[in-house]
Amino acid sequence: MKYVFLLLFSGFYALAQDYNKLDENGKKHGLWKGIYEDSKRPRYEGTFEHGKEIGLFKFFDDTKAGTVIATREFNTKDNSCYTIFYNQRNNKVSEGKVVNKQFDGEWKYYHENSPVVMTLEYYVNGKLNGVRKVFYKSGVLAEETTYKDGVKEGLYKSYTENGIVLEESNYKNGLYDGQATFRTVDNQLSAQGVFKNGKKV
Repeated sequence: MKYVFLLLFSGFYALAQDYNKLDENGKKHGLWKGIYEDSKRPRYEGTFEHGKEIGLFKFFDDTKAGTVIATREFNTKDNSCYTIFYNQRNNKVSEGKVVNKQFDGEWKYYHENSPVVMTLEYYVNGKLNGVRKVFYKSGVLAEETTYKDGVKEGLYKSYTENGIVLEESNYKNGLYDGQATFRTVDNQLSAQGVFKNGKKV
């Protein structure tokens, strides 16, 4: 009877420790669980396939509650992972795709403790490209800025929540360039002119 008990105990212990293993080449394989060094609390858990992350990884904060503060869904076909960051109330902070450790495609940022999108950005090889949009908590567009390779390039507009265009201008290489118009919140023209390389002309 004692022998059977020992066998069962050994089996359960082996099952309990069936993670953080390496393959024959010394690469992470199977389920892995990381811990915070000081507190020894869970830091992350996810699955490796011969050293490569696959599927869903969860990341936890360093508290007794062990709240999920991020998830990363790995796609081995295009070497990407879809990442979602959360606050400690389980509300999304931001989300988007990472490819080769760089932001790629559309990224969303949310108003605090709200499902409403605050900012929309589009990345190519880790750099902002296209129109970056910022929204009021009501969902109304507040600002739009055009980027090329991470630098402001092209049209910029900012709005009041009731749709008045406060500023309409252009950028070139990150500097004001071309016609610019500025208005007050009651839609009165406050300034208008032309810029060249960031300077009024």
